[in-house]
Amino acid sequence: MQFAILMATLLVLTAIGFYLGRARAVDVGRRGYERLHSRPHYYGYYVAVWCGLPALLVLLVWLIAEPQIVHAVVMASLPDADRALPPERLGLLFNDIRNVASGNIAGSAAGTDLQAAADYYARISAMSRTGMFVLVLVASVSGLVFARARIVPRLRARNAVEAVIKVLLVACSIVAILTTIGIVLSLVFEAVRFFMRVSPLAFLFGLEWSPQIAMRADQVGAGGSFGVVPLMAGTMLIATIAMAVAMPVGLMSAIYMAEYAPPRLRAVVKPMLEVLAGIPTVVYGFFAALTVAPFLRNLGAGFDLSISSESALAAGVVMGVMIIPFVSSLSDDVITAVPRSLREGSYGLGATRSETICRVILPAALPGIIGGFLLAISRAIGETMIVVMAAGLAANLTANPFEAVTTVTVQIVTLLIGDQEFDSPKTLAAFALGLVLFISTLCLNIVALRIVARYRELYD
Repeated sequence: MQFAILMATLLVLTAIGFYLGRARAVDVGRRGYERLHSRPHYYGYYVAVWCGLPALLVLLVWLIAEPQIVHAVVMASLPDADRALPPERLGLLFNDIRNVASGNIAGSAAGTDLQAAADYYARISAMSRTGMFVLVLVASVSGLVFARARIVPRLRARNAVEAVIKVLLVACSIVAILTTIGIVLSLVFEAVRFFMRVSPLAFLFGLEWSPQIAMRADQVGAGGSFGVVPLMAGTMLIATIAMAVAMPVGLMSAIYMAEYAPPRLRAVVKPMLEVLAGIPTVVYGFFAALTVAPFLRNLGAGFDLSISSESALAAGVVMGVMIIPFVSSLSDDVITAVPRSLREGSYGLGATRSETICRVILPAALPGIIGGFLLAISRAIGETMIVVMAAGLAANLTANPFEAVTTVTVQIVTLLIGDQEFDSPKTLAAFALGLVLFISTLCLNIVALRIVARYRELYD
């Protein structure tokens, strides 16, 4: 609560800084003999930056340093007997002190020494937060006064503000890159730990997936089976069915909306189609399990076909319906972006509208359409909820769409439900599956980017 109040106060001070800086610039420009270097609102931004940025830096440094300082001060106040404890027990003692101070452990259940240490911890923490509040506000007000006093006609406020914005953009880019690298490295390190216990060849080429680790040594299946082939086969099967539904419907709807539909009809149909993209995947899962799967089972019974209640066909069809807006929207954007000169040239040579679409517009839009297809495939591979509710959890190695299968993402979810210790092969297998999935989708995205780049050079 105090932190929220502090941030709200900073926002108010920054807004006041902008107003005072702009008003000061207008006043200086009105009274001075020189023209202002920048427009008045840049001076407002200049003061606002000085008002908010140093205060945020102080706040960040304080939040990083505070836990270590409070920990050291509280530990120094403990009796000698407690400070002589091993590091593990000393850490547990400090956790107890924090829990008592925060009320997670009743004060009556804690000993006298522990209660005294908790009270001291609470006082130190309160003093620290008060000091942080005061120092941040002092930094903010000092920055406001300093920046406002520096406003003169020759001050290059626009250059200074743009430099700060550039630094912020670079910092955000670095954070995004480092976050991606951290995610990949965490996958790699945990996957390496898994491969130190399970052979990579057995994982990549194994035909059986049964990661259950027995509780007793004499139990059947004590070693588990970690062959990823059935999972990849199930993933590819469902993704293929989904794309067989989404690609033609999405592309045809995009062609209609871009080339044939009147503007009024397009303004109504396109938003209605894109509403499908806003439906939660769990709703699609219910629709697949309660409507599509029984319908397909009854339909198959009419043709003497055995279709399982949980089948790859039901999950793939519903997943394809879910992806249609994705394919349609991307294809529509690409088709409408084709230069009008290509259409007019085709019509000038006597081609009909359908001939122009087939021989001019679609070839010109082909790289974008293929790129959209590959991105849609990546989404189909990563979908989980529909598969859980409509295709089941059985890792069957089959190409029959009427049978139950499972996918890589579903198995990752089931492996990380917390019923095994983190060092077990069953848990670590989730990271190996995640690494395989990451490499697969990365390859698809690289192929999509290469296709788009190659054909874009031909038509630009």
